Amino acid sequence: MSAFALKGNICFSQGKNKISVHEQSYLICENGVCAGIFKELPEGFLHIPVRDAGDSLIIPGLSDIHLHAPQYSFRGMGMDLELLDWLNTITFPEEAKYADLDYARKAYSIFTEDLKKSPTTRACIFGTLHVESTELLMDFLEETGLKTFVGKVNMDRNGPDILQEKNAEESAKATLHWLSDTSEKYLNTKPILTPRFTPSCTDELMKKLAEIQQEYHLPVQSHLSENMGEISWVQELCPKTAFYGEAYDQFGLFGGKGCPTIMAHCVHSPEAEIELMKKRGVYVAHCPQSNTNLSSGIAPVREYLDRGLHVGLGTDIAGGHSLSMLRAITDAIQVSKLRWRLTDDSLKALTFEEAFYLATMGGGEFFGKVGSFLDGYEFDAVILDDSFYRHPQPLSVRERLERLVYLSDDRCIKGKYVSGRKLF
Repeated sequence: MSAFALKGNICFSQGKNKISVHEQSYLICENGVCAGIFKELPEGFLHIPVRDAGDSLIIPGLSDIHLHAPQYSFRGMGMDLELLDWLNTITFPEEAKYADLDYARKAYSIFTEDLKKSPTTRACIFGTLHVESTELLMDFLEETGLKTFVGKVNMDRNGPDILQEKNAEESAKATLHWLSDTSEKYLNTKPILTPRFTPSCTDELMKKLAEIQQEYHLPVQSHLSENMGEISWVQELCPKTAFYGEAYDQFGLFGGKGCPTIMAHCVHSPEAEIELMKKRGVYVAHCPQSNTNLSSGIAPVREYLDRGLHVGLGTDIAGGHSLSMLRAITDAIQVSKLRWRLTDDSLKALTFEEAFYLATMGGGEFFGKVGSFLDGYEFDAVILDDSFYRHPQPLSVRERLERLVYLSDDRCIKGKYVSGRKLF
């Protein structure tokens, strides 16, 4: 038996509406999974190693289910632009630089070091269309010990000359090359099919990606109904589809068949699209900071939760400017309040409990039994020390957790575990 325990103030979601708090208790890890929370160590565990975190808080690791690694280098830039102008002016020229492996090595080393230090333990990540630099990103991520899905981006139309694959055949060939190179190479880093979004992928390429998905049984990540201009463009490109989601679904790239799909944003999804997402089991990656920065809008996350859709949070670097998933929790609550007050008072704002759930269990579900300390869940944990925050009044553990999330200061991160493995 391989077992150890963390001792401290333990906080975790037991569902969408409840954060369970266990003050000064022991959280036991046995063979990489959670094996219970106790005030005193049970007899069978009396001699296991214990890391005493003192008065610190211990929470499940956070899952970031949508971000772009090559964009980390220009986060916080070009934020006055809307999506399509931002892509053409800032994003595509920057991503083209990753054809140079030396540049990719510098940029990805910074990104992966910072991601390891963040509260994120699992992530779904876009690379670029370049095979070699995407493999380099996967190498770096494997070294961090984080659990990630990484995608080599596909795009064979509507890109600049410096960032577009020649045709569908070449794009599919490069994807197969990438999959062959990385097959069984990593323990923690897995491939995910990544058509950038419908405007970047011809029908022929989508068909080829669907064939690859069926052969390799891969999950899919892409973008959906983020921006009104983007949605109108998709209608022009796919006149035979009734809504954006059908542009993926017609090729079998919209969930179902044992191949889960993440669609980022879903800000302006119509009723038929929402129903299809629910039917196919699509995961919605809610990216509140990016949706604000690029003036895309506010996704109706309350409706998605109430209707039983799978929902998690994404930082969406670099549409979002902060890599901190603590900040993503805060942003999700704040934009939902604005939507409730200014747009639709029938959709109540998210509570702190619900947003914390999205960042832990909600997004963690994409990876399996992840994002909680319930028995049998994988042991992903983050130790948060808030002792440097001065305050005159006594605070409960629940109050300290809420304050810590809203202040979103990653200096508090003092320890991190993924599947029972200590990262620091």
